[in-house]
Amino acid sequence: MGKEKTKYALVTGGSRGIGRAVCIQLAKDLDYKLLINYNTNKTAAEETLALVEAAGGSGEIIQFNVTDNESVKSTLDNWHNTNENAVIEVLVNNAGIKKDGLFMWMSPEDWSSVINTSLNGFYHVTNALIQKLLVNKYGRIINIVSVSGLKGTPGQTNYSAAKSAVIGATKALAQEVAKRKVTVNAVAPGFIETDMTEELDESELKKMIPANRFGKPEEVADVVSFLASNKASYITGEVININGGIYS
Repeated sequence: MGKEKTKYALVTGGSRGIGRAVCIQLAKDLDYKLLINYNTNKTAAEETLALVEAAGGSGEIIQFNVTDNESVKSTLDNWHNTNENAVIEVLVNNAGIKKDGLFMWMSPEDWSSVINTSLNGFYHVTNALIQKLLVNKYGRIINIVSVSGLKGTPGQTNYSAAKSAVIGATKALAQEVAKRKVTVNAVAPGFIETDMTEELDESELKKMIPANRFGKPEEVADVVSFLASNKASYITGEVININGGIYS
């Protein structure tokens, strides 16, 4: 018998917000080492790792920009070469940015950068790992999308387009890989208390939310953790809303 492989979960954009909460929750609930991806904020990624360790888990930080296919591929290939006895079983595609504004004033850069991070980022990272998941005959891919990708949000045509596209990709890929025990699901948060929403007027916005409050990153992380577990083996191609009833 070969040596038991060390199992990892990779979270893109894992240094802050929902990504950080997901890393901590996976460390608490499942027997995975964490690969905490960050692009520029190394300090925040190290803070997340410290929180993972405080929760009883372990892991490491890994730097790449999800929009750069070459960087993603070479970084992950190098990591696999260095960690020959490791397998990434769980991938959480969480990296995303917002560049909000009315469509008629939207610059090509504000359109492309949002699409590049959410949609092309999903492609670059998932494509770099999918073959290994299929050979492994087990895997969990969880894409963090948004209520904006389901209902469309004014002032977020770029973000809504990117997240909606990832939802379509989730449903298609799920059907391609289900036979190999790889599931592909999406989680669609509404208004969650993170640095992405801190400039919003919470007291005004929560009047639109049936639950009358913003959600917490941990409430998203709990669902991601469930989808990453064995318990979710028969759930695939699904989009789970976590939005307090704002779009149900």
